[in-house]
Amino acid sequence: MPDKEKNSKLVITRDGGQILTTLLQDGKPVEFHLEPEGEDSLLGNIYIGKVQNIVKNIQAAFIEIKNGLPCYYALEENPKPVYTSKMNSRRLVAGDELLVQVSRENMKTKAPTVTSNLSFTGKYLVLTSGNTRIGVSGKLSPFQKKELKNLMEEYRCEEYGWIIRTNAAQASAEELRQEAVQLVQQYKNLKERARFRTCFSCLYQTPKNYLTQLRDTYSGKLEAILTDDRELYDSMHEFLAECQPEDLEKLSFYEDALLPLDKLYNLDQALKDALKERVWLKSGAYLIIQPTEALTSIDVNTGKYDGHKNQEATFLKINLEAAREIARQLRLRNISGII
Repeated sequence: MPDKEKNSKLVITRDGGQILTTLLQDGKPVEFHLEPEGEDSLLGNIYIGKVQNIVKNIQAAFIEIKNGLPCYYALEENPKPVYTSKMNSRRLVAGDELLVQVSRENMKTKAPTVTSNLSFTGKYLVLTSGNTRIGVSGKLSPFQKKELKNLMEEYRCEEYGWIIRTNAAQASAEELRQEAVQLVQQYKNLKERARFRTCFSCLYQTPKNYLTQLRDTYSGKLEAILTDDRELYDSMHEFLAECQPEDLEKLSFYEDALLPLDKLYNLDQALKDALKERVWLKSGAYLIIQPTEALTSIDVNTGKYDGHKNQEATFLKINLEAAREIARQLRLRNISGII
């Protein structure tokens, strides 16, 4: 099982028309998630879409999931469409209606991306239609991987596969079986409902981002869930009671008129710091983090550090400190790609 990280807390509050979810470890923010209120994300939603047109030179189709909202659909990545209404053709053609899930939201001028490979996420498992393999989280030990894969073999079939999540390490065999049955039933129910629903119907909507953080944060290291907003508290209480009753006791409502939750953990300043180009280290050295279109550059500078006269020892101390902070900053700023 992955090592527990001490004093891990999820702090969820409202901040200027947005819901701010912060994961704290040892009192320091390591993840921020901002969710604008009133703007529902499309990511993960499942629709009955209609094929608008096929673009052969890029091996793609454009599928409308709402009136006036076409989405990119890669033909090679989706060899087994799940049709709800089919035109008189063996191939995918304009006018076909099929089940699709939003796998990437629109970015600037790019349309959202949809797929026929549907996924249903639980606390311990992910059911994946279109992919029949059994995958396992890389954070689990070789022994755990083998044991959990053997357990899930009884649920292998030609229609769907599984991803075993990190959280599965702390689950009993019975809990995994119960969730597997629940996810299979969810998948079957959705396919059955789709037969009687009209085009552009949304058959599945992902929970709000702050609720998925409750599900996706590795609960073995999570000690507390705090909020100072009654509406958010009630929503989380309902979600945990239904989906994760074992974590319900970690949820608490924070009340202190003199010291609001964001001030208690200095969240506003921490959020501003996460956007700054310069990050100071305790030694007096600093990082310069500069995102460009092609990559993110991170420069380490000695700055105000006035330590050992031995140059080699100085650079070693600074680089060790920088390496730890860079790892935190990558996670905090959600930086990926070439660094």
